[in-house]
Amino acid sequence: MSIAAMAAPSWLAPVLQLRWFIAAAWMAAIVYVHRRGVVRHRFRRQLLDHSSLTAPINVVLYASSAVPAQPLLDLQDFPELKILRDHWREIRDEAARLYGIGGIGRSDGLNDLGFNSFFKKGWGRFYFHWYGRFLPSALRECPRTCELLRQVPGVKAAMFTLLAPGSRLPLHRDPFAGSLRYHLGLITPNSDACRLIVDGRTYAWRDGEDVLFDETYIHTAENKTDQTRIILFCDVERPLNNPLARVFNRFIGRTLAAASASRNEAGEPLGALNHLFRYLYSIRIVGKKLKAWNQPVYYLIKYALFASILGALLWRRH
Repeated sequence: MSIAAMAAPSWLAPVLQLRWFIAAAWMAAIVYVHRRGVVRHRFRRQLLDHSSLTAPINVVLYASSAVPAQPLLDLQDFPELKILRDHWREIRDEAARLYGIGGIGRSDGLNDLGFNSFFKKGWGRFYFHWYGRFLPSALRECPRTCELLRQVPGVKAAMFTLLAPGSRLPLHRDPFAGSLRYHLGLITPNSDACRLIVDGRTYAWRDGEDVLFDETYIHTAENKTDQTRIILFCDVERPLNNPLARVFNRFIGRTLAAASASRNEAGEPLGALNHLFRYLYSIRIVGKKLKAWNQPVYYLIKYALFASILGALLWRRH
């Protein structure tokens, strides 16, 4: 076969150019996300982090953000959250009762893609809603908290979370920049040894006090006390400076974010990604075993797979 016969047809050249442009733009978005903030993952880890998958979406949202690009934000700019702070004792009472019956804890199976890795670190949760409707168990067990949350439409997701004594979560960044993270202290050690660290800045939880932060900066949480910490944990819609960006953000929330919705008890709905998670996790288990056996081989196979996928996206023989 001649070289001319092997050459790509003329119509394929613009397609390949577009694919290379998309790949370059995606890599630029990943680099931007990586360099945002003073605390960073190693770039090798960043390339394989879930925030790299959503980097192009997040760059659009960062460009349209109406809040300062900083880890901790001013609650005075979010007056609608005051109702939660003003009624924190009522919320705390429902959290305390629920905790007393063992209602705040890990999932009942491999069905919480977003937070599965936290369970073995001493973290637990009870969902109210996650970019969708309130769960039946939340309406039944915590009616007052649900009533208060309904009065803050900017809250797109909410749960109680606990952090056990002696626990520390790994450094991580959340994948979706369309929201900001709100914490309201309910039952805390009231100690500087129980704290949140966002891009190197520290906040210690206190009963009845709250904090708002950008969870797409690298952050961690630790409880170096002998008491359990329980908070109200919410995703608050990020304010954006134009209506088109707001429509885009809400679409992503209703589709991608909602697809990771989990449940409190059997019979409650699950997002599409969590239906797949148990099958995807079996692949991860194989990867962990391979990594434990031989790390160089593990990384060789991992990067070869990613390179193959990228190559398939960018080049196609006719």
